[in-house]
Amino acid sequence: MLNWRNLFNRRKMKKSILFCLLSIFLLSVLPGYSQGTIDTLRVYRIETRDGNTYTGTVISENSNFVILKTEKLGELKIPVSDIESREELKGTQRGGDSYRLLNPQSSRYFLAPSGYGLAKGEAYYQNIWVLFNQFSYGFSNNFSVGLGLVPLFLFDGTATPVWLIPKISIPLKKQSFHLGAGAFLGTIIGEESDFFGLLFGTATLGNPHNNFSFGMAYGFVGDELVDIPVFNLNFMTRLSPRSYFISENIIKIQF
Repeated sequence: MLNWRNLFNRRKMKKSILFCLLSIFLLSVLPGYSQGTIDTLRVYRIETRDGNTYTGTVISENSNFVILKTEKLGELKIPVSDIESREELKGTQRGGDSYRLLNPQSSRYFLAPSGYGLAKGEAYYQNIWVLFNQFSYGFSNNFSVGLGLVPLFLFDGTATPVWLIPKISIPLKKQSFHLGAGAFLGTIIGEESDFFGLLFGTATLGNPHNNFSFGMAYGFVGDELVDIPVFNLNFMTRLSPRSYFISENIIKIQF
Protein backbone atom coordinates (compact mmCIF):
# COMPACT_ATOMS: atom_id res chain seq x y z
CA MET A 1 0.00 0.00 0.00
CA LEU A 2 1.03 3.62 -0.50
CA ASN A 3 2.87 5.10 2.50
CA TRP A 4 1.23 8.52 2.88
CA ARG A 5 3.63 9.69 5.61
CA ASN A 6 6.76 9.11 3.58
CA LEU A 7 5.19 10.51 0.42
CA PHE A 8 4.16 13.89 1.81
CA ASN A 9 7.11 14.46 4.14
CA ARG A 10 9.70 14.24 1.37
CA ARG A 11 9.80 17.55 -0.44
CA LYS A 12 12.52 16.32 -2.77
CA MET A 13 10.16 13.76 -4.35
CA LYS A 14 8.28 16.36 -6.37
CA LYS A 15 7.60 14.14 -9.33
CA SER A 16 6.15 11.36 -7.18
CA ILE A 17 3.97 13.86 -5.34
CA LEU A 18 2.68 15.34 -8.58
CA PHE A 19 1.84 11.91 -9.97
CA CYS A 20 -0.08 11.00 -6.82
CA LEU A 21 -1.95 14.31 -6.73
CA LEU A 22 -2.92 14.02 -10.36
CA SER A 23 -4.22 10.49 -9.78
CA ILE A 24 -6.38 11.62 -6.86
CA PHE A 25 -7.67 14.65 -8.76
CA LEU A 26 -8.43 12.83 -11.97
CA LEU A 27 -10.49 10.26 -10.05
CA SER A 28 -12.51 13.01 -8.43
CA VAL A 29 -13.26 15.43 -11.25
CA LEU A 30 -16.87 16.52 -11.36
CA PRO A 31 -18.94 14.18 -13.43
CA GLY A 32 -22.45 14.92 -14.62
CA TYR A 33 -23.88 17.28 -17.19
CA SER A 34 -24.79 20.93 -17.03
CA GLN A 35 -28.51 21.38 -17.42
CA GLY A 36 -27.96 25.10 -17.05
CA THR A 37 -26.33 25.30 -20.49
CA ILE A 38 -28.72 23.15 -22.53
CA ASP A 39 -32.39 23.55 -23.30
CA THR A 40 -34.09 20.34 -22.24
CA LEU A 41 -37.49 19.10 -23.39
CA ARG A 42 -40.20 16.91 -21.88
CA VAL A 43 -40.05 14.09 -24.38
CA TYR A 44 -42.17 10.94 -24.20
CA ARG A 45 -41.91 7.52 -25.77
CA ILE A 46 -45.37 6.02 -26.39
CA GLU A 47 -45.84 2.39 -27.36
CA THR A 48 -49.20 1.40 -28.83
CA ARG A 49 -50.93 -1.96 -28.57
CA ASP A 50 -50.10 -2.80 -32.20
CA GLY A 51 -46.35 -2.70 -31.39
CA ASN A 52 -45.49 0.74 -32.83
CA THR A 53 -43.38 3.21 -30.85
CA TYR A 54 -43.52 7.00 -31.20
CA THR A 55 -41.25 9.63 -29.62
CA GLY A 56 -42.08 13.31 -29.27
CA THR A 57 -43.53 16.07 -27.11
CA VAL A 58 -47.11 16.00 -25.82
CA ILE A 59 -49.00 19.04 -27.09
CA SER A 60 -52.29 18.25 -25.40
CA GLU A 61 -54.23 15.34 -23.98
CA ASN A 62 -57.58 14.42 -22.47
CA SER A 63 -59.29 11.25 -21.34
CA ASN A 64 -59.69 10.10 -24.93
CA PHE A 65 -56.68 11.23 -26.95
CA VAL A 66 -53.01 12.25 -26.67
CA ILE A 67 -51.67 14.68 -29.27
CA LEU A 68 -47.97 13.85 -29.77
CA LYS A 69 -45.71 16.06 -31.88
CA THR A 70 -42.96 14.00 -33.52
CA GLU A 71 -40.03 15.15 -35.63
CA LYS A 72 -40.66 12.95 -38.69
CA LEU A 73 -44.40 12.25 -38.63
CA GLY A 74 -45.65 15.59 -37.36
CA GLU A 75 -48.62 15.65 -34.97
CA LEU A 76 -50.21 12.32 -34.11
CA LYS A 77 -53.59 11.86 -32.45
CA ILE A 78 -53.28 8.67 -30.42
CA PRO A 79 -56.34 7.19 -28.69
CA VAL A 80 -55.70 6.58 -25.00
CA SER A 81 -57.25 3.12 -25.34
CA ASP A 82 -54.53 2.20 -27.87
CA ILE A 83 -51.61 3.13 -25.59
CA GLU A 84 -49.74 0.14 -24.17
CA SER A 85 -47.09 2.14 -22.29
CA ARG A 86 -45.89 5.72 -21.90
CA GLU A 87 -42.46 6.79 -20.62
CA GLU A 88 -40.91 10.21 -20.14
CA LEU A 89 -37.33 10.43 -21.43
CA LYS A 90 -35.77 12.74 -18.87
CA GLY A 91 -32.79 14.88 -19.80
CA THR A 92 -33.58 14.97 -23.52
CA GLN A 93 -32.75 17.63 -26.10
CA ARG A 94 -33.49 18.14 -29.77
CA GLY A 95 -30.65 17.00 -32.02
CA GLY A 96 -31.27 17.76 -35.70
CA ASP A 97 -34.26 15.70 -36.82
CA SER A 98 -34.40 13.53 -33.70
CA TYR A 99 -34.32 13.59 -29.92
CA ARG A 100 -31.34 12.48 -27.88
CA LEU A 101 -30.43 12.08 -24.23
CA LEU A 102 -27.93 14.47 -22.71
CA ASN A 103 -24.36 13.33 -22.21
CA PRO A 104 -24.13 12.23 -18.53
CA GLN A 105 -20.38 12.88 -18.40
CA SER A 106 -19.98 16.07 -20.39
CA SER A 107 -17.88 17.54 -17.56
CA ARG A 108 -15.09 14.98 -18.03
CA TYR A 109 -13.49 12.48 -20.37
CA PHE A 110 -12.18 9.24 -18.89
CA LEU A 111 -10.76 11.15 -15.93
CA ALA A 112 -9.62 14.62 -17.01
CA PRO A 113 -12.08 17.55 -16.65
CA SER A 114 -13.70 19.55 -19.41
CA GLY A 115 -15.00 23.12 -19.39
CA TYR A 116 -18.57 21.97 -18.65
CA GLY A 117 -19.81 21.78 -15.04
CA LEU A 118 -22.81 21.12 -12.81
CA ALA A 119 -25.98 23.20 -12.98
CA LYS A 120 -27.51 25.11 -10.07
CA GLY A 121 -29.08 22.71 -7.58
CA GLU A 122 -27.64 19.62 -9.26
CA ALA A 123 -25.87 17.22 -6.90
CA TYR A 124 -24.41 13.75 -6.98
CA TYR A 125 -22.61 11.21 -4.82
CA GLN A 126 -19.70 9.30 -6.32
CA ASN A 127 -18.09 6.10 -5.08
CA ILE A 128 -15.05 4.41 -6.65
CA TRP A 129 -13.49 1.19 -5.41
CA VAL A 130 -15.63 1.32 -2.23
CA LEU A 131 -13.27 3.63 -0.31
CA PHE A 132 -13.31 6.67 -2.60
CA ASN A 133 -16.25 8.91 -1.66
CA GLN A 134 -17.23 12.34 -2.97
CA PHE A 135 -20.32 14.54 -2.83
CA SER A 136 -20.62 17.42 -5.30
CA TYR A 137 -23.15 20.24 -5.56
CA GLY A 138 -23.77 23.05 -8.03
CA PHE A 139 -24.28 26.32 -6.16
CA SER A 140 -24.93 28.10 -9.46
CA ASN A 141 -24.74 27.28 -13.15
CA ASN A 142 -21.13 28.44 -13.06
CA PHE A 143 -19.84 27.31 -9.66
CA SER A 144 -19.76 23.91 -7.99
CA VAL A 145 -17.91 22.29 -5.09
CA GLY A 146 -16.91 18.71 -4.44
CA LEU A 147 -16.11 17.33 -0.97
CA GLY A 148 -14.52 13.91 -0.58
CA LEU A 149 -12.57 11.51 1.59
CA VAL A 150 -11.02 8.05 1.71
CA PRO A 151 -12.12 6.77 5.17
CA LEU A 152 -8.91 5.00 6.13
CA PHE A 153 -9.73 5.80 9.78
CA LEU A 154 -11.93 2.72 9.66
CA PHE A 155 -8.77 0.60 9.53
CA ASP A 156 -7.04 0.84 12.93
CA GLY A 157 -7.21 4.63 12.97
CA THR A 158 -5.13 5.10 9.81
CA ALA A 159 -4.74 8.72 8.68
CA THR A 160 -7.52 9.85 6.30
CA PRO A 161 -7.12 11.88 3.08
CA VAL A 162 -9.82 14.55 2.61
CA TRP A 163 -10.23 17.11 -0.17
CA LEU A 164 -12.27 20.03 -1.47
CA ILE A 165 -12.73 20.85 -5.17
CA PRO A 166 -14.17 24.24 -6.09
CA LYS A 167 -14.72 24.61 -9.84
CA ILE A 168 -15.83 27.50 -12.04
CA SER A 169 -17.36 26.86 -15.47
CA ILE A 170 -17.75 29.79 -17.85
CA PRO A 171 -19.70 29.41 -21.13
CA LEU A 172 -18.11 31.99 -23.45
CA LYS A 173 -20.35 30.75 -26.25
CA LYS A 174 -23.25 28.46 -25.41
CA GLN A 175 -22.59 24.85 -26.48
CA SER A 176 -19.52 25.99 -28.41
CA PHE A 177 -16.74 27.26 -26.14
CA HIS A 178 -16.46 26.75 -22.37
CA LEU A 179 -13.71 27.52 -19.88
CA GLY A 180 -13.22 25.66 -16.61
CA ALA A 181 -10.89 26.44 -13.72
CA GLY A 182 -10.53 25.31 -10.16
CA ALA A 183 -8.43 23.67 -7.50
CA PHE A 184 -8.02 20.35 -5.78
CA LEU A 185 -7.28 21.12 -2.10
CA GLY A 186 -6.34 18.18 0.10
CA THR A 187 -4.82 17.26 3.43
CA ILE A 188 -4.29 14.17 5.60
CA ILE A 189 -6.30 14.09 8.83
CA GLY A 190 -4.40 12.29 11.58
CA GLU A 191 -0.93 13.35 10.42
CA GLU A 192 1.11 16.52 10.51
CA SER A 193 0.97 17.15 6.81
CA ASP A 194 1.00 20.29 4.68
CA PHE A 195 -1.94 21.07 2.46
CA PHE A 196 -1.41 19.71 -1.04
CA GLY A 197 -3.29 19.92 -4.27
CA LEU A 198 -3.61 21.10 -7.83
CA LEU A 199 -4.51 24.29 -9.65
CA PHE A 200 -6.11 23.48 -12.98
CA GLY A 201 -7.63 25.12 -16.01
CA THR A 202 -9.17 23.79 -19.22
CA ALA A 203 -10.73 25.12 -22.41
CA THR A 204 -13.39 23.10 -24.25
CA LEU A 205 -14.38 23.74 -27.85
CA GLY A 206 -17.62 22.11 -28.99
CA ASN A 207 -20.93 20.94 -27.56
CA PRO A 208 -21.41 18.35 -24.75
CA HIS A 209 -21.56 15.51 -27.30
CA ASN A 210 -18.69 16.39 -29.63
CA ASN A 211 -15.83 18.46 -28.27
CA PHE A 212 -12.09 18.97 -27.81
CA SER A 213 -10.32 20.20 -24.67
CA PHE A 214 -6.88 21.51 -23.78
CA GLY A 215 -5.99 21.67 -20.08
CA MET A 216 -3.10 22.34 -17.74
CA ALA A 217 -2.48 21.60 -14.05
CA TYR A 218 0.16 22.60 -11.49
CA GLY A 219 0.65 20.68 -8.26
CA PHE A 220 1.68 22.15 -4.91
CA VAL A 221 2.61 21.04 -1.39
CA GLY A 222 2.34 23.67 1.34
CA ASP A 223 3.53 26.94 -0.16
CA GLU A 224 5.79 25.26 -2.69
CA LEU A 225 4.60 24.99 -6.28
CA VAL A 226 5.80 21.95 -8.21
CA ASP A 227 7.76 23.19 -11.21
CA ILE A 228 6.51 20.53 -13.63
CA PRO A 229 3.16 21.38 -15.28
CA VAL A 230 1.04 18.65 -16.81
CA PHE A 231 -0.98 19.23 -19.99
CA ASN A 232 -3.83 17.19 -21.42
CA LEU A 233 -5.40 17.00 -24.86
CA ASN A 234 -8.78 15.27 -24.96
CA PHE A 235 -11.74 14.85 -27.26
CA MET A 236 -15.01 12.94 -27.51
CA THR A 237 -17.52 12.30 -30.24
CA ARG A 238 -20.93 10.68 -30.07
CA LEU A 239 -21.22 7.53 -32.17
CA SER A 240 -24.79 6.53 -31.30
CA PRO A 241 -27.44 7.29 -28.66
CA ARG A 242 -25.65 4.90 -26.29
CA SER A 243 -21.96 5.19 -27.18
CA TYR A 244 -19.12 7.70 -27.39
CA PHE A 245 -15.55 7.57 -28.64
CA ILE A 246 -13.27 9.28 -26.08
CA SER A 247 -9.55 10.00 -26.30
CA GLU A 248 -7.59 11.31 -23.31
CA ASN A 249 -3.91 12.21 -23.59
CA ILE A 250 -1.70 13.46 -20.74
CA ILE A 251 1.54 15.24 -21.61
CA LYS A 252 4.36 16.21 -19.25
CA ILE A 253 6.80 18.84 -20.47
CA GLN A 254 10.09 19.45 -18.66
CA PHE A 255 11.12 23.09 -19.01
